[in-house]
Amino acid sequence: METGKILNIELPDEAATQALAISSAKSVNKGEQLALVGDLGTGKTVFARAFIRALCGSDTEVPSPTFTLLQTYNTGDGRELFHFDLYRLEDSSEALELNIDDAFADGISLIEWPERLGSLLPSTHLELALNYGAAETHRQAIITAGDNWYKRLQEIIL
Repeated sequence: METGKILNIELPDEAATQALAISSAKSVNKGEQLALVGDLGTGKTVFARAFIRALCGSDTEVPSPTFTLLQTYNTGDGRELFHFDLYRLEDSSEALELNIDDAFADGISLIEWPERLGSLLPSTHLELALNYGAAETHRQAIITAGDNWYKRLQEIIL
């Protein structure tokens, strides 16, 4: 990953995770990737659904791509959004069969389990790691951003 800044954000509940996702969606550009890192149950799906609905409409059905590995959506402004869930990927080369290189070049990519991509993940991605917090509903987001993202983070975290 491109060296950059690290921000820690406390998320006291699901609504805070959703708000972070909506803010992130407002700042993403075509050809960019958001990498969602975290254990099962830390809020990756909550984040992904809010992010996708922010770009595609609040009534958008957002099934988990766990079994299909990929779901695609058209945003309201003509961009294409690729939601990857790479949990079942056994080798990073399998991602090439999903046309991940085209998604990275021409779309917005939201990637769960990005570590499965190895060197295929562009170094300019935004990494959002979700961890369990102090209480049952609390989460912590650790955002790692390169220079291409860091200036926009002020908008995201406000």
